[in-house]
Amino acid sequence: MGVLVCCDCFFYRKSKTKPNGKKPPAEEKKQYLEQEYTKIRVVDFDLKELVVLPREIDLNEWLASNTTTFFNLINLQYSTISEFCTGDTCQAMTACNTIYYWYDERGKKTKCTAPQYVDFVMSLCQKLVTDEEIFPTKYGKEFPNSFESLVKKICRYLFHVLAHLYWAHFKETVALDLQGHLNTLYAHFIVFVREFNLVDPKETCIMDDLSEILCTPAPPPAPTPASSAPTSAPSPSAQNHVTER
Repeated sequence: MGVLVCCDCFFYRKSKTKPNGKKPPAEEKKQYLEQEYTKIRVVDFDLKELVVLPREIDLNEWLASNTTTFFNLINLQYSTISEFCTGDTCQAMTACNTIYYWYDERGKKTKCTAPQYVDFVMSLCQKLVTDEEIFPTKYGKEFPNSFESLVKKICRYLFHVLAHLYWAHFKETVALDLQGHLNTLYAHFIVFVREFNLVDPKETCIMDDLSEILCTPAPPPAPTPASSAPTSAPSPSAQNHVTER
């Protein structure tokens, strides 16, 4: 991992040019959009039901709980392929035709590989979600006025990591048979940030094609035709038939 110095003093910008000023190459075929992969999920119910604010829960408490969970899950998902995300394989933080850069508070560009960028993101998020002054866990402790803006900042960064996972490391994810987990995590995250307007649509539009597929509830399975009760002993093929309940 890269050395982290005052990572909370950095913010991101995105660019559609390479660091050397040239345009990025033509967009490659997106393997993650193929039906054989998009149909694989861990759950098959409407994720909207999971993100709606319960009546008895405070909004900030709900945002804090979900944001912390997404941080932990995305950090874990990235860790599964981190050995493949190196300074040599991922010389820039890419997603589709977008390259994300880090700039210091004075606007000075910092050259950043993908693993360095993710290191910055995860370290900053860890610092924020474990700060009792920002994400209080004690009863009666108030959330700061800046809480929502900080949640938006975290979610924006986490989206960059998810987008990079699909764009640069989907093959490794499939090789590890983790595409179902990634698809479900991505869909849950997108439905959540949309529900509470936590990430600007202009930020997430680079993955709209995937979002449209994964965030649409899967149609219910077709009903199994009812069969007539056998009047005689069932055939061997009928004995091997299993009816879903």
